[in-house]
Amino acid sequence: MSKTTPDDGAEADQDNEIQSQDQPELAETEELVDGGDPQTSEKSGSPEGLDLEQVLEKLAAAELAAEHAKDDLLRVQAEMQNLRRRTEQDIEKAHKYGQEKFSIELLSVMDNLERALTAASEHEDDSVKAIYDGVDLTLKSFIDCFSKFNIETLDPLGEPFDPQTHQAMSMQENPEVEPNTVIAVMQKGYTLHGRVIRPAMVMVAKEPSLKVNEEE
Repeated sequence: MSKTTPDDGAEADQDNEIQSQDQPELAETEELVDGGDPQTSEKSGSPEGLDLEQVLEKLAAAELAAEHAKDDLLRVQAEMQNLRRRTEQDIEKAHKYGQEKFSIELLSVMDNLERALTAASEHEDDSVKAIYDGVDLTLKSFIDCFSKFNIETLDPLGEPFDPQTHQAMSMQENPEVEPNTVIAVMQKGYTLHGRVIRPAMVMVAKEPSLKVNEEE
């Protein structure tokens, strides 16, 4: 027969106290596993369908926001493409028409050279002929320079009148040509890369009045 020491009795009492403390916790755990907390179940008392509905609503809202973001992105991309295209066009125009004002100033020089050439051609003097040759060479150099920079002459004699490139200074009856035909060029016109920088000043033919009276 074993003897029980005071130390063994103290240890037994401590084990009993620990077991008594663990029993309520185990009971609470069993209640939660079996039926759950009644207060918690009362608070969540909504069916599972309501939670699914909320999730679907959030999903729909997220999809709508994504669509709006996609539309905004596409709009920004389109605006950037348009901006890049406009910038490229502006740069191209700057390269093409950057010398437009300078070209317009040179037109009067070309006009004076042509007048000088016409005046010198009417004289047979040798000194005047030398001047004529010099002016002729200078004029040809100007024409080559204009061609190099895409400056083209508008000399529409005998062509139909075009209000986009011609400026009618007067109209004259002329039965030998079709009405609205250019019968005289008072001043040549010029274009720069196809853009009119000075319209040609012309005289335009009109239908004779006698012909109108005969038809009446």
